[in-house]
Amino acid sequence: MIVSVTAATIVAMGGGGFSMEPENPLLDDYLLSLAGTVKRPRICFVPTASGDSEEYIERFHQAFPPERAHASVLSLFRRDVADLHAFLLTQDVVYVGGGNTANLLAVWKLHGLDDALRQAARAGVILAGISAGMNCWFEASVTDSLGPGLQALHAGLGMLSGSACPHYDGEAERRPTYLRLVAGGSLPGGYAADDGCALVFRNGELVEAVSSRPGARAFAVTRDGQGAIEARLPVRFLGRERSTGTAPG
Repeated sequence: MIVSVTAATIVAMGGGGFSMEPENPLLDDYLLSLAGTVKRPRICFVPTASGDSEEYIERFHQAFPPERAHASVLSLFRRDVADLHAFLLTQDVVYVGGGNTANLLAVWKLHGLDDALRQAARAGVILAGISAGMNCWFEASVTDSLGPGLQALHAGLGMLSGSACPHYDGEAERRPTYLRLVAGGSLPGGYAADDGCALVFRNGELVEAVSSRPGARAFAVTRDGQGAIEARLPVRFLGRERSTGTAPG
């Protein structure tokens, strides 16, 4: 069942951002730019999938210093926020970190964060995330959260229809496993994103794909008979393309 979120902007990142590309701020800058004219956007990091890793949280703070954004962290393993809904409504952007997708979803549902995120999205808070933070918004995904190897997971929030596959080019087994699972009907069709690529959805519809790396790809993947079809999507590189011409001399 798809949950209607009428005002939602969701940025699903296959990889990249501060945790994978600390020297390349393009995706994170783009994410902050979605807050519009806000000078120092309020961005909240949700590190549930990593078990609230202190090292991950430190990297987040290093990436979003006070001169760049007003940064906060929502911890559920050491929870100090009583009203999750009210807290999220104070944010411009919610940034979900990578890690274990299955654990993330279970903990969120126990605390009621899943419903609080839906309400925040309806109010215009931008939702974003990398890896597990991409998977969580969809109905289903391919994940390594359930043990050795990649498997189908049908426990997503359903804020976006279909399935998700991050790290499409970053891990050797991601692409073939996702295609096999879609082809066999174990996963519904959906979207795949390379590392460094982000899919931007508004009101449940894909509006663009952007990247921090030249050549990073995104695909819509559908089932066709006993196979799976990849339709490559246009991706806008956020940086400057290098000129291939010869400089005058």
